[in-house]
Amino acid sequence: MKKRLPPLNWLRSFEAAARYLSFTQAATELNLTQAAVSQQVKGLESQLGASLFKRLPRGLELTDAGLAYLPAIHEAIQRLSVATDEIFGQGRSRLLTLRVNLVFFTSWLAPRLGRFREMHPDIGLRFTSNIWVGESDKEADMEIRYGKGTWPGLKSDRLTWDELFPVCSPALVDKAYPLESLEALARHTLLHVIGYEEGWGYWLNSTGYSHLDTSQGLQFDTLISALEMAAQGQGFALGRTSLVEDMIASGRLVAPFSQRVATSEAFHLVYPAHQYLHPHAEIFRTWLVGEAIGGREGIR
Repeated sequence: MKKRLPPLNWLRSFEAAARYLSFTQAATELNLTQAAVSQQVKGLESQLGASLFKRLPRGLELTDAGLAYLPAIHEAIQRLSVATDEIFGQGRSRLLTLRVNLVFFTSWLAPRLGRFREMHPDIGLRFTSNIWVGESDKEADMEIRYGKGTWPGLKSDRLTWDELFPVCSPALVDKAYPLESLEALARHTLLHVIGYEEGWGYWLNSTGYSHLDTSQGLQFDTLISALEMAAQGQGFALGRTSLVEDMIASGRLVAPFSQRVATSEAFHLVYPAHQYLHPHAEIFRTWLVGEAIGGREGIR
């Protein structure tokens, strides 16, 4: 049969007395009398069936049982204090930390963030980048990842529904070689992005041009680098609808071919499946998913 958990005030008195090795100082911190702290510690010892302190003429000393028990009680009280402050106290104004994919942040999220800040000026935001998904950031509340939406221990909300198509600088289209068909890609530099399953090989195979050589070209570890190189006239990158719309609208990129391929990979908002989600994180999640659904419906 499990032991009944001791009252919280008994545990607080034990923890404070153990830190100070003094009932008197513990009483001052807890705003109690010295006698009350002593009685609560005695009640705890009685329930546990073990002495936690050695009462000495000039103070207290922890017994072996007290030394073993203290770390767990100290950690539990600290965690309870932090959680209470975050949800109900000053911690409500803490920064909401999001780990984000860089190209998604610059091309999709940044232009929309103004709306969120107008709606929720009291929610502070902190962003860090996640070039490599395998890296961890214990401080992040949520993360925006690219993939197929399945990661162990995480829930995910899909944010994009993209088509893939080649993009390049308008200047590249005006050069000597006409772009009459996809065969023209063989004469140009292809800009590859490491870590994307559905890259140039996937796209050419889906459009019936798998015979074209995709082994040559430049490789990058971020899509934002490949798109910038494409805008500089250094080759063709594979554009994703949600990320290149603005660059095409501004004239920095063009999509010279009509062939488009739907992608099963997408950007997702991810967060722990079995962990408390701070209220500010839930507010941001609801807003972000709403923006994504609204953008998708606007494209249709």
